[in-house]
Amino acid sequence: MSTMTDYRLQKGWNDGYRQVVAVLYEGAFGPKFQTAIPDKQQRLAILSEGFLPEYSFVILDGQKVIGLAGIQTREGALTGGISVRQLIKRLGFWRGCWACFVFALFEREPTAKEMVLDGLVIDSAYRGEGLGTRLLDACKALAIEQNYQSLRLDVIDSNSRARALYEREGFVETARDYHPWLKRLVGFSYSTTMVCKLDALSRSRTEA
Repeated sequence: MSTMTDYRLQKGWNDGYRQVVAVLYEGAFGPKFQTAIPDKQQRLAILSEGFLPEYSFVILDGQKVIGLAGIQTREGALTGGISVRQLIKRLGFWRGCWACFVFALFEREPTAKEMVLDGLVIDSAYRGEGLGTRLLDACKALAIEQNYQSLRLDVIDSNSRARALYEREGFVETARDYHPWLKRLVGFSYSTTMVCKLDALSRSRTEA
């Protein structure tokens, strides 16, 4: 395995990475999407086709994608290419409509002054090396550069490890949405909204 200094962070990625990025993303979020699209190969195909790479950062070890952070603004999102038309074409009318309904449960539209984290995942073989922090820093820097006031995310009740990372990185809980009926449907019963205010970070960078 390479050392930390050998890992390369970049914004976006070319089409040659679509399948490997889909595999990485599905490995982390597949269970959440399984109710909408039970077949794994169909999930991978829909993700691969639907990603908008320009709304993401990746970390590479050589040519291997080992980390991914998606972002969402009012202009677009990493998963913004997944459309009703695509789902119906891939799954058929009724199954496509069902997938749209399930995906709508996770929709959290950003406000004009905020950027949303649209998924963060690290290859399991590389966890514990600070790559999540590095991706979060890149998202914060981009948000500041584009004059957003905050970076927002949602973390589910079962992902305590991710929540601990976000708290260390300056994210504060602002709301908690309870949906007990979702437990059987998607595997979790509530999600926590966390926000990192960027004003102080922006001032410190300006002063530096």
